[in-house]
Amino acid sequence: MELSYFAIIIGAIFVNNVVLAQFLGICPFLGVSSKVETSLGMGAAVTFVMALTAVVAWPIQTYVLEPLGIEYMQTIVFILVIAALVQMVEIILKKMSPSLYQALGIFLPLITTNCAVLGVAILMISKEFNLLQSLAYSVSTAIGFALALVLFAGIRERLELEGVPAAMRGVPVALVTAGILAMAFMGFSGLV
Repeated sequence: MELSYFAIIIGAIFVNNVVLAQFLGICPFLGVSSKVETSLGMGAAVTFVMALTAVVAWPIQTYVLEPLGIEYMQTIVFILVIAALVQMVEIILKKMSPSLYQALGIFLPLITTNCAVLGVAILMISKEFNLLQSLAYSVSTAIGFALALVLFAGIRERLELEGVPAAMRGVPVALVTAGILAMAFMGFSGLV
């Protein structure tokens, strides 16, 4: 049964949110989410990289790896594709928005090893999506990642202003908040 584009998009953003349901990309989720502005920048960078990854990885899988019978090279090839794309994004951000480049810091080059980006590239192939479905899935997953990141950053900024007990400040309240946010997203599981 072929999924509609609506089901792919809603499923990727809400139902199977890459961070809150599949628990991929937790490192940047926890590391970059202290400010909404930085989270928006990281979400945009990941969206750009995931979209380009879908456009590049799908043809490589379909027209190179499968015809040559070397599907087992998929992970290595996709990591190389993602690394090249991240380098391109890093160069563009350094020129276009030095402040965002500085704010993202080490997390920008770590998009290369962000398991969410690699996971989406592998999942779109394993789900046997065509190129347009792969692009819709990748962009929707990245939007879901950005949504989770921005929501979490907003909650963390708000918690900075509240009287959180000393023992819960910082990482403990962030982890509890992430867990509650993940449970809230589980409410979407009946949609698709």
